[in-house]
Amino acid sequence: MTELEKSMESMIVVFHRYAKEGGDKNTLSKKELKKLIENELPNFLKSQKNQDTLDRIMKDLDQNKDDELDFEEFIPFVTGLSIACEKHFPLLHEKKGKK
Repeated sequence: MTELEKSMESMIVVFHRYAKEGGDKNTLSKKELKKLIENELPNFLKSQKNQDTLDRIMKDLDQNKDDELDFEEFIPFVTGLSIACEKHFPLLHEKKGKK
């Protein structure tokens, strides 16, 4: 597998690892999403000043308003974070080179 294929597989595996904890094995409840973020993106919530960040994320991503996220609803979250991180990547790379 290529590096990109491994990354895609990893996102799918991580999503389903947390989704299987609840009733529907193909969706994340708010509780499961919170656990996923706490375990897989620990620095994300720490950097958020607003305590209702998780509520806003869930509301924004839950397109069909069933209070759960399927994989298709979850991916925009990962994509958005990836885009934000990529914008800072050159800055981080430059700082590492200066040390």
